[in-house]
Amino acid sequence: MDFSSALRQLSEMQKPPRGVSLYARFVNRPAGRLLAATAHRAGLSPNHVTAVSALITFGAITAIAVHPPSPALGQGVTLALLLGFALDSADGQLARLHRSASLSGEWFDHVMDCAKLLGVHAAVLISFYRFFDLPRPALLLIPIAFQFTAVLLFFGGILAEQLRGRRGGPVAPPSALRGMALLPVDYGLLCLSFLFLGSQRLFLALYLTLFTAHVVLLSAFLAKWFRELTRANADAGAGAVRHEDARDIA
Repeated sequence: MDFSSALRQLSEMQKPPRGVSLYARFVNRPAGRLLAATAHRAGLSPNHVTAVSALITFGAITAIAVHPPSPALGQGVTLALLLGFALDSADGQLARLHRSASLSGEWFDHVMDCAKLLGVHAAVLISFYRFFDLPRPALLLIPIAFQFTAVLLFFGGILAEQLRGRRGGPVAPPSALRGMALLPVDYGLLCLSFLFLGSQRLFLALYLTLFTAHVVLLSAFLAKWFRELTRANADAGAGAVRHEDARDIA
């Protein structure tokens, strides 16, 4: 299969745009589609793509922790993080193209996703401590709290999706308003914030803004997921009762 054929087939096999931000829908997934077609032509497997994504991402994370902030560093880190994020989309698309999706591949992908969230905020903490002239030492707690919030949001969303699928719970249809609301907690927006790493005051302000958005949306999503799963559990229980009644009548 040539590049254009792979790209066309990938376009027809896209996941529904539910529960994703506008960045993921209109930027990251299309970029991942191009990278998936390229990886297909190069003979790479989905796990190879996941590994390349991790190498590029953790190279950028290491650079944040090791080098003093500068405009050049910010640009390089942003490019590497965005490329790693696009490759993170490409591995799943490549698996669908090859019809080779596997539990081990999905596990590997999610473990790397969790690792990058832990790593990027740890690197920011190190950079704050080594290179930033913070107005107060208490601001060193922000990357730790951001890390906690981001990982909890990621894990809560993944687990809710798995449980909803298992119990047949409701799934929200795609919505432009929802896609816009999810932008502040999109990993791609965090990647873009590193463009301003050379300006300590501006980067700190952006980082604090994104952290605040994560805290607000985490509270809303935890309540939403709990309600949905409670309703799905009640519906499953009611369905089981109806099945028992029908069997008794029969």
